[in-house]
Amino acid sequence: MSLIRCVGLHKTYVVGGETVTALDDVNLEVAAGDFLAIRGPSGSGKSTLANVIGGLDRPDRGRVVIDGVDLSDAKDRQLSDYRNRTIGFVFQSFNLQAHETALENVISPLVIGGVGKRRERRERGLRALERVGLSDRANHRPTQLSGGQRQRVAIARALVNDPKVIIADEPTGNLDSTRGADVMRELVRLNQQGMTLIVITHDAAVAQLASRVVEIMDGRITEKAVAR
Repeated sequence: MSLIRCVGLHKTYVVGGETVTALDDVNLEVAAGDFLAIRGPSGSGKSTLANVIGGLDRPDRGRVVIDGVDLSDAKDRQLSDYRNRTIGFVFQSFNLQAHETALENVISPLVIGGVGKRRERRERGLRALERVGLSDRANHRPTQLSGGQRQRVAIARALVNDPKVIIADEPTGNLDSTRGADVMRELVRLNQQGMTLIVITHDAAVAQLASRVVEIMDGRITEKAVAR
């Protein structure tokens, strides 16, 4: 049984008076433990697909079923809970709060979701930082960290709620090749431990790390074999 099932997804936007089709009858299934790369150029629809799967956006038509739950029937509060508990997001721009420490950034989903008490949040945050090798940077602010370390803090934040799926949107886009490779090694390691991973990328080298690659162009997808 698939963990994620997308059926007949359509999504359009009006930009400058023109209707742009972001998703055009997209059908996709992702099994638990998969590492799926969604690859395509800017404007192809790859981030829209990730946002629909992640509950950040709704399709105009079609269904997204995650672990047996149909998101098309979900109310706004249910979608918010889904995003906070089922999906861990990693963004290209890190999205860290500059005035907060690494640990404070990591536990922010717990604070927003009202999960646990202060001590439990701290313990869970430290465990998440330990998983990405940054427990010794818990009290550092983002300006005291390298780009690669900041992205690993973002990964720890994605992990803190024990999500079923991590969606990483261009996770190496703001990093040099060395730090980008470090971040991808971390994501691959998490996938090898059983985490379901969806990576949005335009980078062929990143896509080749995945077990499956879906290419998207003008809102339509095709699946490509991974060259090993």
